[in-house]
Amino acid sequence: MDTFANLPKRSNFDGNILGKLAEPKSDRAAWILVGGRSSRMGVDKAHAIFAGRALALLVAERAASVCNSISAVGDPALYSDLGLPVIPDTRPGHGPLAAIEAALTATDAEANLILACDMPALAPGILEELFEAGGDIAVPRHGTGEIEPLCAVYSRRALPAIREVLDSGIRGVTEALRHLALTSCEVRYVRVSDPAAFANLNTPEDWRRYHHG
Repeated sequence: MDTFANLPKRSNFDGNILGKLAEPKSDRAAWILVGGRSSRMGVDKAHAIFAGRALALLVAERAASVCNSISAVGDPALYSDLGLPVIPDTRPGHGPLAAIEAALTATDAEANLILACDMPALAPGILEELFEAGGDIAVPRHGTGEIEPLCAVYSRRALPAIREVLDSGIRGVTEALRHLALTSCEVRYVRVSDPAAFANLNTPEDWRRYHHG
């Protein structure tokens, strides 16, 4: 049964998964954002058990289908047990935009997949489309116009602009993307064909609905 229990100190992440990729892509890296407060869920989502695995690790495995470097952004003291490299936020408490800044500061890859830790239904197809879209930032967009900025590809070239936006006081990722698109970055949008792939597990109700319909 799926529970909200935390993982033991040693996780069950398959450390060999990256070596199993048919065609490793050295110019790509993935960054799983694990440092959120999870206030609506009431427990740490990254460690919550989903289908027998830590939720963050299921998302990491989705990313490993298109990237050969997988890391997490969050507090290393809290998340090193996941078995992933973990880097800290550069601006603790400033939200996911600061986590994106941290990832782009640390990365050696030109193209960087940024993923929230609570999207277990992601499929390789949409992730590959994001990489192929090009531009400075590639973001999924639903037919309603809603976007998914925490399942997006950010070029390392976008770092100075993102840093400038943070310095200006903007913290929301969607607001930042609107600003960047108008000023300094080429933001490209990828049409979402399967909205269910982006289901976020933010609350216990979301969790139950996802499992039981």
